Amino acid sequence: MIPAAFRRFAPALLSIALVLYVLHGFGQHGLSNDEEVQHVYGRLLLDYYASGLTDLSAFQYKNLYLYGGLFDLIAALAERLLPAMNVWDLRHLLTALFGLGGLYAVHRTGRLLGGATHGLTAVVLLMLTGAWGGALFTHTKDIPFAACMAWATFCIVRLVPALPRPPLSQVLQLGAAIGCAFGLRVGAVFAVMTLGLTVLAASALSAGDLRARAAHLFASLRALLPAVPVAVVLMGVFWPWSVQAPGNLFSALTTFSHFTFELFTVLDGVQMKIGEVPRHYLPLYLAARQPELTLAGLLLAVGAGLVGARRIRWMHWLPVLLAAGLPLLLAIATRPALYNGVRHFTFLLPPLALIAAGGLVATARALRGRPLPAALFAALCAVGVALPLIDMARLAPYHYMNYNRLAGGFAGAPGRWETDYWSDGVREATGLLRARLDAEPAPAEPWQVAVCAESVQAQAWLPAARYQVTKDWVRADFFISTTHMACDEVLAGQEIARVERMGLPLTVVKDRRAVPPEQRRPLR
Repeated sequence: MIPAAFRRFAPALLSIALVLYVLHGFGQHGLSNDEEVQHVYGRLLLDYYASGLTDLSAFQYKNLYLYGGLFDLIAALAERLLPAMNVWDLRHLLTALFGLGGLYAVHRTGRLLGGATHGLTAVVLLMLTGAWGGALFTHTKDIPFAACMAWATFCIVRLVPALPRPPLSQVLQLGAAIGCAFGLRVGAVFAVMTLGLTVLAASALSAGDLRARAAHLFASLRALLPAVPVAVVLMGVFWPWSVQAPGNLFSALTTFSHFTFELFTVLDGVQMKIGEVPRHYLPLYLAARQPELTLAGLLLAVGAGLVGARRIRWMHWLPVLLAAGLPLLLAIATRPALYNGVRHFTFLLPPLALIAAGGLVATARALRGRPLPAALFAALCAVGVALPLIDMARLAPYHYMNYNRLAGGFAGAPGRWETDYWSDGVREATGLLRARLDAEPAPAEPWQVAVCAESVQAQAWLPAARYQVTKDWVRADFFISTTHMACDEVLAGQEIARVERMGLPLTVVKDRRAVPPEQRRPLR
């Protein structure tokens, strides 16, 4: 929460800090595991439009047609406009800009719900969450989608008091937010469900008899109709496959609800297949990834809801509660394949931050006029901010893998929780390899480098004249691997460099040139 003396300048100071953070951090990260195929998809979508809708390669490229291409289209276009800029750094900058847009939506939603302090507190809590502040650059599907969902939630919150006749401008903005969300993922259906349930609740709680409430509902639906063509057009522009046949949207929805493949994840020290995760996988990961202050705010929000139920504007809060709770409950009920912790549900973090901020602000207001408890609460909040900030500084730029201390912190994460699942440390590891070998005479043939990640995640940072990433691990001269899921133990070799934080290795580099032939095969 923001001290009164700084309240006037806090928004500007926080905005400056966020911009500086983005400018400092966007060029420090490696590629994510599927970033290359995403970018190819964006290029193909650009070709589709450049060809006059005749080049259909985008819809035949792997299974990417099941995803919207809003972000990848923008990235592909930016690549053509800024050819001198490293394309992966460009993508990471764009992702961070989407993330900042999501933070702005959270701030505006918080202002509507509880005033300026509420909005600023929610932004601070969200940035202190490693799964948001640390993922801001590399999660090029998850952060943009979460940002669009945050805007959809804001638009719904803003509409509530105006029902059944909201201004047309607000309706069109809602359609744009939902359309952009669908232009990224079919999971935008959660925004539609949130809107529908909110409108139903507003009509059910409106004044009058049953006939008056029905009239309220039909008037609300009629007023919201202009949002539909806006959403459909934007969805069609950014995800053209979705409108090429009537059943495509439903097909994408059902495909992802049963989507699975041969991959393992870990939950509180237990390794399992992603299709066999228990119902508590997502709730437990959400609890482990939130800063302690956010968890405290969520508990305080429950208390505030129970104590001050009659004073709370529940209809204003309903869209936020649904945005956080509905996807979580459906995930628990349906048990979809889950992995990478909360990555696929990053869009839950903004509404959870808003709820937690509401609990903290409500508690601070309740303590006004009681100097000692208020001072103690402020001190505890300051500690709650300082702890994740310290962790961020120690883990930088890899704090997307941070966990709160109740879950063991980062020091307790290896083997217990998912850590560097995006192989973010590979970029730094390639730099360590080059620092060691570039001074040596150039080899007659490029050194063969095996990497426990996608080939491009290492090759992007290694000059092809001296290094070649190979899938023939037996012949590899060097091995670069994240320690995530113990992949670094697969190949033998002498460790010559490591990327580490807090004394724990994230990525290792092994020299295999002296490994005897009989020991060169993968160990498992």
